[in-house]
Amino acid sequence: MTTAATATATTDLDDEQRERLDGAIDALEAGSRTWSALDVGQRATLLRAVRTAVASSAEEWAHTAAASKGLNGSHPLRGEEWLSGPYSVLGALDAYAETLSRLASGRNPLEGIRIDRAPGGRARVHAFPLTGLDKVLLSGFSGEVWLEPGTTPRIARATAGLAQRTPAEPGGVGLVLGAGNVTSIPVLDVLYELLAYNRTVLLKVNPTQDALVPVFEHAFAALIEPGFLRIVRGGGDVGAYLTGHKSIAHVHITGSAATFDAITWGAPGSATTRRRRENRPLLKKPITAELGGVSPIIVVPGEWTDADLTFQAEHIATMRLQNSGHNCIAGQVVIMSSEWAQADAFRAALRRAYAKAPERPIWYPHSDGRMQQANDDYPDALVLGDRLLVELGADDDATALETTEYFAPVLGVVALPGTGQDFLDAAVAHANDRLQGTLGANLLIDPATQRSLGAGFDRAITALRYGSIAINAWTAFGFITPTLTWGAYPGNTLQDVGSGIGVVHNALLLDRVERTVLRGPFRPFPRSLPGAGGGGRFTILPKPPWFVTARTGAVVSEGLTRFRANGGAIGLVKTLLQALRA
Repeated sequence: MTTAATATATTDLDDEQRERLDGAIDALEAGSRTWSALDVGQRATLLRAVRTAVASSAEEWAHTAAASKGLNGSHPLRGEEWLSGPYSVLGALDAYAETLSRLASGRNPLEGIRIDRAPGGRARVHAFPLTGLDKVLLSGFSGEVWLEPGTTPRIARATAGLAQRTPAEPGGVGLVLGAGNVTSIPVLDVLYELLAYNRTVLLKVNPTQDALVPVFEHAFAALIEPGFLRIVRGGGDVGAYLTGHKSIAHVHITGSAATFDAITWGAPGSATTRRRRENRPLLKKPITAELGGVSPIIVVPGEWTDADLTFQAEHIATMRLQNSGHNCIAGQVVIMSSEWAQADAFRAALRRAYAKAPERPIWYPHSDGRMQQANDDYPDALVLGDRLLVELGADDDATALETTEYFAPVLGVVALPGTGQDFLDAAVAHANDRLQGTLGANLLIDPATQRSLGAGFDRAITALRYGSIAINAWTAFGFITPTLTWGAYPGNTLQDVGSGIGVVHNALLLDRVERTVLRGPFRPFPRSLPGAGGGGRFTILPKPPWFVTARTGAVVSEGLTRFRANGGAIGLVKTLLQALRA
């Protein structure tokens, strides 16, 4: 539930505001003609110029974002703003430039990339890792983009590139209503509008990111100067004026379903109810959206070591507490087996991990109200510092937990009967049928148990109706990986939007996307070594720097971003040595 400006506010702007907004749109209409005149090679060159400016802005970007969230220069979690801000954008620019360069030289974006079959007749594009550096630094992680059933590998290759296959066909002016919680989201959405659809873009930033506008204006000056991008500030009145503007061809929002409905159908009331009943949307132009949801974390029972229990408990704590829980990708409901022999030990490990993570401000607007709502819903929840842990028994009502995206540090635990395949199938059905939304699902399973399930495990993953599925990883890893896709599971409509419509990121510019499946290592280095209790995916990563319990996470996150920005072997070695101390 990342929140964009609501369209329920009045559209009564003064003449100066209207003139300013109209002028921005006029400049983008002229810019659209210029953009259509650029060939794909010129666009790739332009993206590299943008990359240079983003790299030079990375430090100011990360520091400004951290300060806006109440994280001072010594806070152990300040590294989050390096990874979720400039690191993510630099990676996206590199990946898009590679795709455009391939097209410019007459090559297919998927040349050299393995495409095979996923269950159910789907084509599966092995979209990560694609570079030698990623294969080393992020060893143990891999990502696949599954395309819709019936899409063959031949069709996948023939359609890859989207609008960049016809660069001279303009897409008009798109409006991006920017998210307010994660600083890379607005500009990643801008890049997708520009490259997937040939739309020049008006970005309205969320007021929570007003302080970053000067950083964005410097970092993206190469897009602003020729009229490919304009950035404006404002509240709900500005958003409402822009969504109704006759010269806006398309709207994209990262926000809440309530905001989406207000834009699409109008403010709540009898007239809006009638419009919905008659299927007459107030918005007369296409809209795409990413709207969050309640994300499950399915814990498949197995025989875990004490170290496994501790590591995966900290993994789950990270899924909830990163960015103080103000994430559409935050895990909210742990689904575990009531018959697991280690259930009590895991619950204890989860309480410890959840309690010991560093405290931080609950900074997002109206979060105090959502925390109070969770307290009211579950008055017996454990209060652990600045966060809530809701552990429910078989007779407790989980409805509020499973249907309310709290968007705050609230984590719940529910238990289902069964073990092995019976539990996994029941957990998948529970996530599909009981939890609100279809954006992202996480699943933790040890290698021995996964091998024992065999084809049953693959069937369960195929049955999980989410746009991003992370196995022994957190879906946030997929979010910051540009060649993977991000968005709700297909099938939502204006009438029932769920977690949204369409995808973003998708730097390979794939068509007919159904989902991303991310796979990670169950055990970190050195326990990932063969013969060291591993038996799963090998990784050189010890505790990943994005873990909220990583002692050196801040310095490692900064170091990785600086390396991605500027290279430098010495700096990378120092960063890796710090990573070993995490």
